[in-house]
Amino acid sequence: MAVQQKFTPETWPSHPERFTEEGKHKFLGFWLFIAAETVLFASLFATYLALKDSVPANKDLPLAADIFGLPLAFLATMLLLTSSLTSVYAMYHMKNFDFKQMQFWLLITVVLGLAFLILEIYEFNHYVHEYHFTFTGSAFGSAFYTLVGFHGAHVTFGLLWITTLMLRNSKHGLTLTNAPKFYIASLYWHFIDVVWVFIFTVVYLMGIVG
Repeated sequence: MAVQQKFTPETWPSHPERFTEEGKHKFLGFWLFIAAETVLFASLFATYLALKDSVPANKDLPLAADIFGLPLAFLATMLLLTSSLTSVYAMYHMKNFDFKQMQFWLLITVVLGLAFLILEIYEFNHYVHEYHFTFTGSAFGSAFYTLVGFHGAHVTFGLLWITTLMLRNSKHGLTLTNAPKFYIASLYWHFIDVVWVFIFTVVYLMGIVG
């Protein structure tokens, strides 16, 4: 009956994402999923660090310091970190039972995430055509595109997840059933942003300084 109840900002729970048993179970499943994702990304980072200087000696192929540019990577970082902030605003309005404002800030999050993806596609295209830095050209290229591309795939999944939630619930408003779904999607987005901070540091900053 609690899930069916009509709420107002005054009667809406302060923590709607964990108000029901279903919501609590979703959180448990989510943290197990994040634990597995963390192990997977740790493996990709370890592989990248092991292979970042591995290029064929008989080929004139670039290393990280030759191709990576800080302005482009910094812009991508700012886009993704700002999208994390806008998702925080969205969850603030979710907890205050303001569905329209939550949807608005989630839309901004999606737009910023999409801009990040477009920038990443441009970056990959630039590396391939300007430096002939390809996935199959060297072990370094394979490790780079696997790590950064895998993160990009997670960003794409996150955008599809948030957009689907927004569209599916556009006519229903906030309920104790969909509140945990929105909140967990937001946590997933934060996880993606944290991974990118490590990528920016390990791949780009360490690559540029050698």
